[in-house]
This record gives sequence, C-alpha cells and structure tokens, in this order.
Amino acid sequence: MYSMTGYGKGEYKEGGIELTVEIKTVNNRYLDISVKSPKIFNAYEEAIRSQVREKLTRGHADIFIVFVDKREKAKQLFVDENAARAYAAAALRLKTMFPDLTDDFTLTALMKSADVVRQEEAQGADDELLGALSSALGKALDNLNAMRLKEGKKLADDMLSRMETIEKLVNGIKARAPLVAENYRKKMGERMKEVLSGVDYDETRLLTEVAVFADKSNIDEELTRLFSHIAQFRSICREERVGRKLDFLVQEFNRESNTICSKSNDIEVTNTGLALKNEIEKVREQVQNIE
Repeated sequence: MYSMTGYGKGEYKEGGIELTVEIKTVNNRYLDISVKSPKIFNAYEEAIRSQVREKLTRGHADIFIVFVDKREKAKQLFVDENAARAYAAAALRLKTMFPDLTDDFTLTALMKSADVVRQEEAQGADDELLGALSSALGKALDNLNAMRLKEGKKLADDMLSRMETIEKLVNGIKARAPLVAENYRKKMGERMKEVLSGVDYDETRLLTEVAVFADKSNIDEELTRLFSHIAQFRSICREERVGRKLDFLVQEFNRESNTICSKSNDIEVTNTGLALKNEIEKVREQVQNIE
C-alpha cells in the first residue's frame, strides 16, 4: 500500500554532467504531473511523464529538474539584433538628454546584456544527457516510492486498527438487535395496560403489531454486509494499489451504517450506529491519502 504523499530525489554525476531530479507528491483523485525543467528538455516532457506513469497511478506530482553540463562541446552565440538596436538607440537618446554625463556605453557593455547575446546549445539534449535524465528520474521515483510505501504501512496499520473498532461496534449492534423487538413488545403491553386501566386487551393484536415493528427494524442484512465489508477491507489492504477500491468500499460502509441508524428504534443501537459512522469517517479520511 502506497501513500500519495512523498518526496524523492535522484542524482546523476558522470562525464561532466551533473543532473538532479526532485519529485514531490500530494493527494489527488487522479494522476496529475507537473514538470519544471530547463528548456533543453521541453521536447522530452512526454517521455518524462511516461516514465512517471510507470511508477505512479494517483496523486499530484511536481517534478523539478536542474542540470549543469561541463562537457566540452560545440556552442553558439545567438545575437538578438532588434534588441541590440533598441539598446543602442536608447543609449544615444540618453546621451542627448544628459550630455554632461560620462558615456561608458561600449560594444562590450552591449554584449553583456542577456537580452542581446545569449549562449545556446548547438543541438538539443543528446543521448548521453537524456540517459542521465532517465537515470536520475528513475532514482528519484524509487526513493519516492520507498518513502510512500513506508507512509502507506503506517496508514494501513491505523486503518486496520480502526477496522477492529468497527468490528466491535458491529458485534455490539448484532448482540443488541434481537432485544429490540422484545423491548418494544414489553413497552407496548405496559402502555396498553396503563391506557385501558385493567381492561383486557387483544394479545394477538399486540403480537401482530410487534411482528410488523420487528420486520421494519430488522437489520440482519445490513449487519451481514458490514461483516463482509470488514473482511474485504482487510484483504484489500494486503494489495499495493488499493486507493480506489477502498474508496468505493468505504462508501458501502457508510450506506449500511446509515440504513441501520434509519431503521433503529432503539437508543442503544442508534448510539452505537453513530459511533460506527464516526469510525468509518476516520477511515474514509485516511483512504483519501492512499494511492
């Protein structure tokens, strides 16, 4: 089981290439990948995403790539002629406006402007640089998943502990449920005696009323499904990618607990049902953190 929250870092330092990839992930219903990299890797963003999709299925992932290329290879300088003319024209205008100021505007000063002259690679990323990127990204993903797996184990332990509490609550409701109809019969009998003031009443009619009540408040099916859900939950927790399965299963937990509370005409069953809903909600919150 993997948590959707984590951090991983991968580095590649060989042959004059120093490349670092960092990945941060947080909760998200679907897989959302954001890549922040130097322009030289823009054409390879889909390849980066594809490699990430091999390791992640849900969550929002921010990927940060930085690199320094110290290899000896051909470079070229790009000159933005329009920017150079604009700088030169601005310098002439300023010289006319302030003739008494010392003029130190030179060709060297113009070349130092990042807008006018900038260094560019003769080509895009070569195979060696792409290999370095893939290696660093793979290490970052492995480190990320190691952290997410560790956090996922903590989440699983917490949810399974809460599942034990849920099972105890369901058992409590199961033990109480058979007494509800009998308590209703006693209360109805006492009330009829009180209202009729000692006059005999139709016992058959009372039993019929109790039978109707018992049928309406019967929660055997809901209890059976809850026990089944508990068993499924424990089984699913042994798998790796379980977020969507558990999300659906928790919805079913809520459905059964809501039905029990709506059918209940017993204060103890109602209180236990509310406690059950509270524990299910805590599990649901944890499930939102799982891939």
